[in-house]
Amino acid sequence: MKIKLLFQGDSITDADRNRDDYHNLGNGYPKYAAEYISKAYPDVDFEFINLGISGNQTADLVDRLESDFIDIQPDIVSILIGINDVWHRAADRKWLPDDVFEANYRKVLSGLKNRTKAKIIVMEPFLIPVEDKLYFREDLAPKIEIVRKLAREYADIYIPTDGLLASAFIGDEPTSYAADGVHPTAKGAEFIGKLYAQYISPIVDNMIAN
Repeated sequence: MKIKLLFQGDSITDADRNRDDYHNLGNGYPKYAAEYISKAYPDVDFEFINLGISGNQTADLVDRLESDFIDIQPDIVSILIGINDVWHRAADRKWLPDDVFEANYRKVLSGLKNRTKAKIIVMEPFLIPVEDKLYFREDLAPKIEIVRKLAREYADIYIPTDGLLASAFIGDEPTSYAADGVHPTAKGAEFIGKLYAQYISPIVDNMIAN
């Protein structure tokens, strides 16, 4: 059995991948997720594709909808996006209006829903508590609520990454997961990759069964 799985997002997904080879998964959570998934399903022939691009925001995913989502026709697609919509406007707090953020994200999800047969995994954008970025929360919090709302409408699986990371920090040092609060360390990337493999299992099990 073959399953084409597409990872999409920003630098957290990109993770220094080789952009000349979209099968190169980089050093982030997609690499670890693929390892855990492949180990859990040794009889499935997975094609893992990483098209995350560093610096991307929701508007960039809209621009790439045709070439990097629809044309790929994945069986499963995951999206982790949103932190740059916040970060890139944080210096002067001229935040992206929530309705614009929602419209961008909705366009991507509706395109996938209507023009592919892909199962959709939405991953919650997250922020690890570091002093210089704590104020990002004032804009990130409502945008996480938008992502949750859209996931209820479009997603097959929702990974509450922000909350699960917060849980992992109990008894541990948050910056060991991402020193700058945004880009995961190897420890953080493996943590997210392992979560990803756990959350995707119902989709894969159902595909195998059918």
